[in-house]
Amino acid sequence: MRGFALLAAAMLGCSGLAAAVSAQEPPRTLPAPPDATTAAAVRAGVDAWSAGNYEAAVKAWQAPAAKGDADALFNLGQAYKLGRGVDKDLAKAEGYYGKAARLGHISASDNYGILLFQTNRQQAAMPWLQSAADRGEPRAMYVLGIASYNGDYAPKDWVRAYALITRAAAAGLPQATGSLATMNQTIPLAQRQMGVSLANELDQKAAEARGRELAAADLGSNVPAAPASKAPPGAIETVDLPPSTPAEPVASYLPPPMEPAPQPKPAPPKPAPAKPAPPKPAPVRVAAPAPAPMSSSGTYRIQLGAFGVKTNADALWTRVRGRPELSGHARQDIPGTVTRLLATGYSQDGANRACAALKAGGLACLVVAP
Repeated sequence: MRGFALLAAAMLGCSGLAAAVSAQEPPRTLPAPPDATTAAAVRAGVDAWSAGNYEAAVKAWQAPAAKGDADALFNLGQAYKLGRGVDKDLAKAEGYYGKAARLGHISASDNYGILLFQTNRQQAAMPWLQSAADRGEPRAMYVLGIASYNGDYAPKDWVRAYALITRAAAAGLPQATGSLATMNQTIPLAQRQMGVSLANELDQKAAEARGRELAAADLGSNVPAAPASKAPPGAIETVDLPPSTPAEPVASYLPPPMEPAPQPKPAPPKPAPAKPAPPKPAPVRVAAPAPAPMSSSGTYRIQLGAFGVKTNADALWTRVRGRPELSGHARQDIPGTVTRLLATGYSQDGANRACAALKAGGLACLVVAP
């Protein structure tokens, strides 16, 4: 994002807000670059704010905001949210956030989605939250992860829920860490392993998305740009202002009490052993033909798990490599945030049959297409 951007603060307990603008899909266009006068006014506001002269900063940003400058709009939203230089007014803050968000301002988009969700407009918030989560915004990933776990506002998907909460926890969000501990007790191991693998894929996609947005900003393309550590040529310097309160995610949106995992029913008592019958001549049995070995050539693979510690992957391979579904198939490790353990050389049907047999044996398995 070009120019000046204030530090995004989480929207805390703001019930009863009236939206100043209607919620829509996240934008896909950027405004024209500011002229020299607009850029100078925004910079003057930055300097005034840094000096503690908040009223002068607000006054400096009003004209650029009226012209549609996204940074000025977002800065006014922050001023009204924090109550600096103006009376605190969350409704006006939301209005400025919404306008800046529709002009492609990344931090405004993130705050706007969180604010919509916290003021009981969850369905309107979901597109904004999804866009923020795709960029790796921790609060948005946390909210979407809980929604996917509970099955409200999003389809129930424990694999995706575990992936999103894992990513939010890795970003240092305390609420996500607590929720992840709960999910570790309630989500089956196989789904958690697939969730860790999905988290790695989402991290890679988020990095690619941020790279595309940064490149688009440098080229002036009509795609919202991610914040960059270095401003594009001709842009003003980015200055961060601290929020009035520590940033928090949606503290009120936590997982409900979860039912414990069902316990296996006790086995019925074994009947008393019958008296042995007199031995009969053993019948002559015709040996059944051995099953045809699975082909070890093909482009399909099966994933046996994703592990934060590689030695755990080694231990699992040692335990299962002698199974007929894996015999003759080469091992493949894909490193990353986690180590993905795969077996290679399957046809599509062979991979499906191998996975079905492994799952029947209590092992996790996922078919990976070429």
